[in-house]
Amino acid sequence: MKQRKTPVTASHVDDASNKKPSPRSPKPKISSPSLFEVFLLCLVTRIINSLLVQTYFNPDEHWQALEVAHRITFGYGHLTWEWKKGIRSYLHPVLFAALYKALAFLRLDTPWFMIRAPRLLQSIYAAIGDLYVYKFSRVLFGVNVAKWALFAQLTNWFTFFCITRTLSNSLETVLTLVSLYYWPCLRVFSTEVPSGSRKYALAIAAAACAVRPTSAITWIYIGCLELFTTLDKLKFVLLEVVPIGALVLGLTFLLDCQFYGSWVNVPYNFLKFNFFSSGGDYYGTHPWHWYMTQGFTVMLFTYIPFFIAGVITSKEWKLPGLIAWVLGIYSFLGHKEFRFVLPVLPIALMFSGYFLANLEQSVLSERKVREKSTSHIKPFPKLQMAVLFLLVTNIPMALYMSTVHQRGTEDVMNYLAKEAQENKVKSILFLTPCHATPFYSTLHYNVPMRFLDCTPSEEKGILDESDQFLEDPLGFTTKLALNWSHIVLFDSQEKQLKEFLVSHHFHEIRRFFHSHFKVDRELQASVVVYAMRGQ
Repeated sequence: MKQRKTPVTASHVDDASNKKPSPRSPKPKISSPSLFEVFLLCLVTRIINSLLVQTYFNPDEHWQALEVAHRITFGYGHLTWEWKKGIRSYLHPVLFAALYKALAFLRLDTPWFMIRAPRLLQSIYAAIGDLYVYKFSRVLFGVNVAKWALFAQLTNWFTFFCITRTLSNSLETVLTLVSLYYWPCLRVFSTEVPSGSRKYALAIAAAACAVRPTSAITWIYIGCLELFTTLDKLKFVLLEVVPIGALVLGLTFLLDCQFYGSWVNVPYNFLKFNFFSSGGDYYGTHPWHWYMTQGFTVMLFTYIPFFIAGVITSKEWKLPGLIAWVLGIYSFLGHKEFRFVLPVLPIALMFSGYFLANLEQSVLSERKVREKSTSHIKPFPKLQMAVLFLLVTNIPMALYMSTVHQRGTEDVMNYLAKEAQENKVKSILFLTPCHATPFYSTLHYNVPMRFLDCTPSEEKGILDESDQFLEDPLGFTTKLALNWSHIVLFDSQEKQLKEFLVSHHFHEIRRFFHSHFKVDRELQASVVVYAMRGQ
């Protein structure tokens, strides 16, 4: 197998930073931190991260994970149409069901813990992913690049915004990072890989596919690379891929059958709906170039020039090829979302770290030249300005999106959860677009609740309840029985329903800020709670 040369300034071996600095060096190199110290830094950062995330991003965070886990643990919770069609695996919700079981056993299933504990658990997974960003960068490019790659991972606004949320994509991202570290085909020297690491890589990759079957897009690319570079191709396919994949997916199959109560092939159902029948298009479509021109570029944000420069200067093609492959395949699908390509965002940030590390090396070289010359003119601090630029652009964005933008639907359920504990809530009607708020997993109180259904219709042209309501709020609401103690709606619909609600003995009791600007519908500036008089 050929050994590829690379111009990276840092050593490729893990202990490169332990070499003694030259006597002429202006400053001794900082020794490499231990992996425990790196993990501790990541864990503390992600715990703070999870506590700061107080906004609503995507319904799946609650409805496809926590709501299902709540139903498993406490016996009540809503299962969306996906679970009736068998296109979701119970593997991901079971992790949070175990957490809920522990909270219930310790009598800690209070509103505060029910709201925050799942994201705190996810923060542990996220910290593991961060650690593997550091480890993977270190074995590829050296410890100096690893430090800057970790800096990019921890300061990127979208990673901060998304990675501690209880989305299956967040766990898929962590599993992807861990698995990539163990693949021999991605190392510069295959001899660096510990014996048996490929089996770990395959098992973790299979777990990622069990969590999200579309993760197979990543592993088809990596598997082909490994097949091309390995000498024992038959052993790889017949003695590793087939048995390990069958074992992991088989155990997941048994788990799903246990909870579904019948034989269900979740990966097939998932791929059939999302890929083969374009069922995801029901939730909206985007142009083919959306990931390149909007989606992934927004996620990378101001790290884009650093990523491009890192790819060019590193002359590494396998991982940039993976990013291009994933973005390309997902671009063929009509329905596109930011979170779908989250697993390759940390890889792009690794290359941003590569360029920042090279920038640091150039600064050190310039400093040596200045010390030898008689000139006292200080050069433009390129590295400091780059770091400041990245922090000033990413940190405010991360904080605004995590603590301000679209927080009303989270706040209203937190408020109702506390009210329900005091027996002040008897029933709730949500006159909002479907799945716009968390549900029983946050309320944690078994009272009747109803939201506007948006199950895809098999007949084209049939409007679901959510669309019917948005088209004619007053006309649709008059058809509903208004024997609810509380009604939740956005201010944009309140304008058309206020007189009607007041005439039916409802009055406003709370109003929560939601957003400064519209996203995919008209501006939903606030969320309003109405209660029946006497409640």
